[in-house]
Amino acid sequence: MADMDSQATLGSRIRAALRTQPAAPPIEDDAEMRRVYRTWRIRSMYGMLVGYAAFYLVRKNLSIAMPAMLEDLNYTKTDFGILLSAFSVLYGVGKLTNGIIADRANPRYFIAIGLLGAAFFNVAFGLSTSITFLGIFWLGNAWMQSMGWPPCARLLTFWYSPRERGTMWGIWNASHQIGGALILVGGGFLVTRFGWRSAFYVPAVVSALLALFVMHRLRDTPQSLGLPPVEVYRGERTEMAPETTTYTWKEILFGHVLTNRNIWFVCIANLFVYIVRIGMLDWAPTFLVEYKGSSLEMAGWKTAVFELAGIAGALSAGLLSDRIFRGRRGPASVIYMLVLIVAIVLFWRLPAGRPWLDTALLFVIGFAVYGPQMLVGVAAADFASKGAAATATGLTGTFGYIGSAICGVGTGVIVDRWGWDGGFAFYLAAAVIGTFFFTLTWSAQAAGQSEEAAPEQGP
Repeated sequence: MADMDSQATLGSRIRAALRTQPAAPPIEDDAEMRRVYRTWRIRSMYGMLVGYAAFYLVRKNLSIAMPAMLEDLNYTKTDFGILLSAFSVLYGVGKLTNGIIADRANPRYFIAIGLLGAAFFNVAFGLSTSITFLGIFWLGNAWMQSMGWPPCARLLTFWYSPRERGTMWGIWNASHQIGGALILVGGGFLVTRFGWRSAFYVPAVVSALLALFVMHRLRDTPQSLGLPPVEVYRGERTEMAPETTTYTWKEILFGHVLTNRNIWFVCIANLFVYIVRIGMLDWAPTFLVEYKGSSLEMAGWKTAVFELAGIAGALSAGLLSDRIFRGRRGPASVIYMLVLIVAIVLFWRLPAGRPWLDTALLFVIGFAVYGPQMLVGVAAADFASKGAAATATGLTGTFGYIGSAICGVGTGVIVDRWGWDGGFAFYLAAAVIGTFFFTLTWSAQAAGQSEEAAPEQGP
C-alpha cells in the first residue's frame, strides 16, 4: 500500500510539473524584483535559442545525409521525396495540435520532451535500413519536432512585452539559421568520415544533452516566480490587474483563435510567404544553373546568402515593428513585402552574366522574406493573447507548411509547362497576395494594448 501511495504521489508530482505553473508569492522588494526579472529574461532567451537550434540538429541532418543514403540503400529520390512531404504534413498538423497542448503546459518540460523524443527517433532512424521503418521513425521525429515552436511562442509572449516582442522574437529567430548552419557543416564532416548513420547518432546525443540544459535553464511564466506581468515590469501597463493565463481548449480555439479575423489574415499571408520562401530556397540553384548559366557550386554559395540574410531581415523587422510602429506588425510586414516584390522582379528579369548582382538580389530577397515570416508568429501571438499564443502561432505554422506543399508541386508543374517565366510569375503573384493580407492587419495591435500605453520602464 505504501508503494502504491508513493507511486501515486510521484505520478501527481509529474503531472503537476508538466502543467502550467501557479503563481508564486510576489516578490515585494522592487529592486530585488527587477534583478530577478533581468536574470530570467536573459536566461529564458538563451535557453530558448539553444533549445530551438537543437531541434534543427535532428531535423536538417537528413538533407546532408541523403546523398550518401541514396547511394548506400539504393532507394529512389521519389522514395525520399514522399518521406520529406509526409514529414512536412505531419509537422504542420503537429504545430497546431501541440500548440493547443503547449498553451496548457509548462514549456520547460514541453521543449525538453520534444528534444528527447526527436533524439530517440533519430537513433532509431540511423539503425534502420527498410524504407518502411525509415518512414515510421522520421514521422515520429516530425511529431516531436512540432513540440519545439509552440512553447517558445508561449515563453516569448509571457517574458517580453508587446512593445519589444518583435525585437526579441527576431533575436530568437536566429536559432533557425544557427542550428541549420551547424548541422550542415557538422553533418557533412560526420558523413564524409564516419558514414551517414553518424549524422543521426551524434546530433541525437547532442540534442539529448541540450534537452537537459533547456530543462535546467527555463521556467514557466514570470508569475510562477513571483514576478509581475511583463507589461507592468516594462511600464506598458501600470496596474497589477489579474490575468487569465490558462484557458480551456474551447476558450483557446473559439474565444481567441478561430474567431479572430486578424489571425486568419496572417495565416493566409503566411501561406503565400512560404510559397516564396521555400520556392527560392529549393529552386533558386536550379534557376541559376538553367536560366542564368551559373555553375552548380556557385549557385549553392549564392543560395546560402539567401539564408544568411534571414537573420538580419528578421531582427530588423522586429526592431522596426517595435520602435517605429509601436508594436504593430502589419506596417513592417507590408514594407518588407513591397521590397520583396521589387527584388523578385529584378532577380527574374536581370540578364545572365551578372553573378554579383544575382547574389545581391538573393540577399535582398532573403532579407525581405524572412522579416514578414518572423512577424507572422509575433502578430498571431499578439492578436490571440498570452494564454492562446502557442495555439495561434501553431495555426500560422500549419498554413506555412500548406504553402510549402503547394510550392513544391506548383513550381514543378508550372516550370515544366511554362518555363521559369511562369515559375517567377507564380512567386510574384504569391508575394502580391501575401502583401494584400498583411495590409488588412495594418492597424491591429496586441490584445489589450492601446496607443496610450505607459512609456517603457526598465530593461
